[in-house]
Amino acid sequence: MTHVKKIAIAIDGYSSTGKSTLAKNLAQKLKYSYVNTGAMYRSVALYYLRQQKTFAKGINIKEVIKSLNDIYITFSFNEENNTNEVFLNGENVHNKITSLEVSNLVSKISKIKEVRDFMVSIQKELGKNKAVVMEGRDIGTVVLPQAEVKIFMTAEKKIRAKRRLDELQKKGYKVSLEEILKNIEDRDFEDVNRKESPLKKSNTAHVIDNSNMSLKKQLDVALKIVFKVLNM
Repeated sequence: MTHVKKIAIAIDGYSSTGKSTLAKNLAQKLKYSYVNTGAMYRSVALYYLRQQKTFAKGINIKEVIKSLNDIYITFSFNEENNTNEVFLNGENVHNKITSLEVSNLVSKISKIKEVRDFMVSIQKELGKNKAVVMEGRDIGTVVLPQAEVKIFMTAEKKIRAKRRLDELQKKGYKVSLEEILKNIEDRDFEDVNRKESPLKKSNTAHVIDNSNMSLKKQLDVALKIVFKVLNM
């Protein structure tokens, strides 16, 4: 596809809707780079979690902002598992950032203005050269508002919770469906209602509800949208 024009693809949506899976599959199919912005925010949450042993008194926003000076986030493609893995200060934290502990903290961390400004500046740079599939919560509205293709993903909450449960159990975490459903409901509320770059659908985004959709079907739907823009 080297003769085809390069575009930017923005994928937004609620947590556990399969944004990462679709974005990875699209990037692989199009030979584009893939950026998981959620992993970047999770890395900040993990770093802060390691520094602070308790959150009984809430998050120390000043300490979170201060910690940004000590955080360096990079991605590296792992050919063995076909995954773009995230590194925090040189450490591969790809599996560590998916814990429920990090999940319970990430929405609170990501709504801090200085954190979002820090991340968005990095993400905008990553999207400048096109040929990228970037996924998160505010890609089509804030990070890459001029993206040629915007997709907004959604699914029923209980289905999302079950998917998340299966994912965590495979990684050895012992959690209940009720815990995860509560986490998803809390994160939805935080994401939609935060002051800084809230989760919302761009007016030009294509909505994909994959509640009862196979991975192949959702990829086919997304590719149809992309190919129409590419005139293929």
